[in-house]
Amino acid sequence: MAPVSKTSTPRLGNVLKRAFFDRDVREVAPDLIGATMLVDGVGGLIVEVEAYHHTEPAAHSFNGPTPRNQIMFGPPGYAYVYRSYGIHWCVNFVCEEAGSAAAVLIRALEPTHGLAAMRRRRHLQDVHALCSGPGKLTEALGITIAHNTLPLDRPPIALHARTEDVEVVAGIRIGITKAVELPWRYGVRGSKFLSKPFPK
Repeated sequence: MAPVSKTSTPRLGNVLKRAFFDRDVREVAPDLIGATMLVDGVGGLIVEVEAYHHTEPAAHSFNGPTPRNQIMFGPPGYAYVYRSYGIHWCVNFVCEEAGSAAAVLIRALEPTHGLAAMRRRRHLQDVHALCSGPGKLTEALGITIAHNTLPLDRPPIALHARTEDVEVVAGIRIGITKAVELPWRYGVRGSKFLSKPFPK
């Protein structure tokens, strides 16, 4: 994937409709790598995600629906936003048919659109650190609980398919204590924008 340039903005691919997410979460997750995520025109290329499914105990939906996770049990193609450790917002994309309760956590972006807004929100200049984690990217894109339950194919959210081939690598998920053996973390091999490098 080409490095970010201050003078050029990557071409956007086709808009990803909600039907894109009506598949196995382990198929959707790697297909999101290299796609562009924008919120009110601010965002970048998705370089790292994690898949979660109701059949494994690391998923918020494992023990059934609650007021917080109810959106995961609905139809695919909606945003699930929650507070992590009482500090950071995290954004997920709901996948699979209604009742399945699967979602993809967006872990890191390569900033391409609206860098000035991201730097202002994050109070830093280093482009590699703007969106290198799930809490960092939500702050950079201005995502809050107000975005919870919003459709992924309507403003203010826009998702565009990748326009270039990327080398996707898989590994175990980060920061969890259950189902730690599942290789459901996906990312761009060698990207400098990851929250944490993949083992070589």
